[in-house]
Amino acid sequence: MEITTLYFVNKFHDSLPRKIKNHASQSDRHTALFQISKGQYHCHGCGICRTGGADNFFHCDTCGCCYSNVLKDSHRCVERAMHHNCPVCFEYLFDSTKDISVLQCGHTIHLECMNEMRAHHHFSCPVCSRSACDMTDTWRKLDEEVAATPMPEIYLTKMVWILCNDCSATSSVRFHVLGQKCPGCSSYNTRETRAGPALAARSRV
Repeated sequence: MEITTLYFVNKFHDSLPRKIKNHASQSDRHTALFQISKGQYHCHGCGICRTGGADNFFHCDTCGCCYSNVLKDSHRCVERAMHHNCPVCFEYLFDSTKDISVLQCGHTIHLECMNEMRAHHHFSCPVCSRSACDMTDTWRKLDEEVAATPMPEIYLTKMVWILCNDCSATSSVRFHVLGQKCPGCSSYNTRETRAGPALAARSRV
């Protein structure tokens, strides 16, 4: 009985590597098909697998994540840019399978969340308040509206201090009910402050 038992044990161990090898071959074949269909690749910098094709993305060591090659020479680096939750839906961005948008300020957000913000006329980054896209045409139209909307006489000489959310400059400008324009970068993405540059700088921190 001991010999018989030993035989069956040996037979099991002899056949096990073949079964594992055959299973591995089938798994490799399925994995290869999956990689071809999804463009799957492993990023050593991220430490995880991603989809979309390795040739279409690059890993930014400062941001700590993979971005489209389109952004290689134009994105603003933010340390660990995607290692946080989406500021709108609060889903963790780093391993999210949804499309992610990189804003001009370098902060990241789900593309669908960004589109929802735009649908509700919110065009600034929910993290730092900088303009999330090119607003040049919008500011030009606002220039025309300001010019066509004269202020009452009691406000003609009213001056206010503003902080620009786009260029971080503080300025003293003439008050207008439609908005205050930054004299430095021509943005209307500004907010009033109670005093001059010193207080504005503290409120920015």
